[in-house]
Amino acid sequence: MIYNQAQSIALNSIKKINIMIKKLIFTLNFFMILAVSGQKKNDAQAVTDAAEKLRLAMISGEKSALESLILPELTYGHSGGHIDDAKEFVDKLVSKKSDFLTIDITDQKVQIVGNTAIVRHHFYATTADLGKTPGDVTLDIVLVWVKMKKDWKLLARQAVKAEKKK
Repeated sequence: MIYNQAQSIALNSIKKINIMIKKLIFTLNFFMILAVSGQKKNDAQAVTDAAEKLRLAMISGEKSALESLILPELTYGHSGGHIDDAKEFVDKLVSKKSDFLTIDITDQKVQIVGNTAIVRHHFYATTADLGKTPGDVTLDIVLVWVKMKKDWKLLARQAVKAEKKK
């Protein structure tokens, strides 16, 4: 009889411990989900901010601002098929060979995958490229950003021609 009571007490204790462990695991999972969700929101905002800095730097043509936002391995694809490396991208904007007077971004979507961000948007710009007639550009863009420590850096960009802005 004492053996059965001891066995019953032990089983009850084990059940209580199992319930406590399950509650602890549930609570830890809940907090991990909150942390990951919060981090993605923070990263999405940081990428949005980096994309805005890039837009402003492309208009200003300021070399240090441009270089601070890109990786040396940058591949920058134009809608006409030409691909710039990082140096060519910066040099064209600094020299005004590519000169953006305005750039408007609409319908921007940011998707975070680990330490990589994919940004898609519509790109409307007025240009005054050196030696060319001023013009308007309407493009759809995909940007690939990589998180390096705390900063997001542009690794790749590809543009395709889009319908004219209405």
